[in-house]
Amino acid sequence: MTLRLTNTLSRRCETFEPQVPGQVSIYCCGVTVYDLCHLGHARSYIVWDVLRRYLLWSGYAVTFVQNFTDIDDKILQRAEEEGSSMAVVSERNIAAFQTDMAALHILPPDRMPRATRSLDAIRQLIGELEAKGAAYSADGDVYFTVMRQAGYGKLSGRTLEEQQEGASGRTNEAEEARKRHPFDFALWKGAKPGEPSFPSPWGPGRPGWHIECSAMVREELGTTIDIHLGGADLIFPHHENEIAQSEAASGQPLARFWLHNGMVNVGGEKMSKSLGNFTTIRALLESGVSPMTLRLFVLQAHYRKPLDFTAEALAAAATGWKGLDAALGLGDRHGAALGWGATPAAEISEELAAARGRFAAAMDDDLNTSAAVAVLFELARPLRALANRLERGDTEAGAAGEAETLEPRWRLLGELAGVLGLAAEAASSAADGTPAEAAAAETAIQQRIEERRAAKAARDFATADRIRAELATEGIELIDRPGGVTDWVRS
Repeated sequence: MTLRLTNTLSRRCETFEPQVPGQVSIYCCGVTVYDLCHLGHARSYIVWDVLRRYLLWSGYAVTFVQNFTDIDDKILQRAEEEGSSMAVVSERNIAAFQTDMAALHILPPDRMPRATRSLDAIRQLIGELEAKGAAYSADGDVYFTVMRQAGYGKLSGRTLEEQQEGASGRTNEAEEARKRHPFDFALWKGAKPGEPSFPSPWGPGRPGWHIECSAMVREELGTTIDIHLGGADLIFPHHENEIAQSEAASGQPLARFWLHNGMVNVGGEKMSKSLGNFTTIRALLESGVSPMTLRLFVLQAHYRKPLDFTAEALAAAATGWKGLDAALGLGDRHGAALGWGATPAAEISEELAAARGRFAAAMDDDLNTSAAVAVLFELARPLRALANRLERGDTEAGAAGEAETLEPRWRLLGELAGVLGLAAEAASSAADGTPAEAAAAETAIQQRIEERRAAKAARDFATADRIRAELATEGIELIDRPGGVTDWVRS
């Protein structure tokens, strides 16, 4: 079976084939950095992390780009409220975002462009649209002419009359008065008194919300990408407008697949600050909920369906994770006593091969993570039973025959759990051993990082991505920094 994904653009589940065999380009819409991330962000970025991990596990070289919106009215409003600046608010929340994503065991994107650092690309794209007659300037603002773009609404299925719905408070009456048509949207906003601004051919100002993603997609990944990701709330107007402006400029499709995750409800109601049911990732984790429990909770529902967050559902996920955690941590806690070696067996049994096949079939079926999780629980059952006996001090547990049979099962469980970003939380690390053992482990990690750096230099991105994925399954997260430096953290 090959990977099939539900494409919002075609409204069908289609076989996924990248433009370049073996390589996948992905753009994921990132956060507007005016506040801490909430449960909706957790749901979205967990499921897209799993998509990326599965593609890597399947042998693809994946380039994953995710942006930061660090120019926005909400950021300016927050800066004014606290007497700081747009830069201060943005930097604080970017750092918080990275902390929260690391806590949730989400692989860092390959590149994370920011609107403030992509201004040349944004201005160039706006200029091209103006030259083509797809945009016009008015008193320092620049607007996209929606009526000139054939096929507008093809992603969302909305008519032009529905465009103003979902504008998310990003327009105002003065802006509407400057438009030639009420459905046109801003590409560049002229500066208001006292606001930070940037120079442009149309006067000082800042980019509109939609244009930044189109410019960053093109700058980072090219004219047409394989997959564009986001929450269902971004289908309209954000992604619809991205398509309009990008395709007006290039004449080519912006993305071949558009994937959108469902929204998060809390107790059956839409999550919102006004209802008092708004929860940040930080608050949830600080309350004692484990990151792996949250990942498991998210993955037990299909990514396209709404996810209802309740205390009962979270408690059930916590119970399920406790059993998986015991099974996943078995080798780290008791491997020496069981006589398990460091080298996995070259072959696995038919039973385990069949389990691996069911896992892959589930994931190929439009990322059916709930069915994939069921395979993990099946693999974990005898491992969990053995772990419980060992924890009770059963000296007969793990007799030679049983241990030999269960070791490859444990290794397969760890491999497949890693594809879902799940890893034993209570497992001992190399740092728990002797100083010499810890040093040796760190040296081995650095050697793998050097191998990956050499592969990237040789443009062997498949090998580089495979090394990253292999280290991730071992609980080692790589963090690429400017200048070609790669750090690592143990999750």
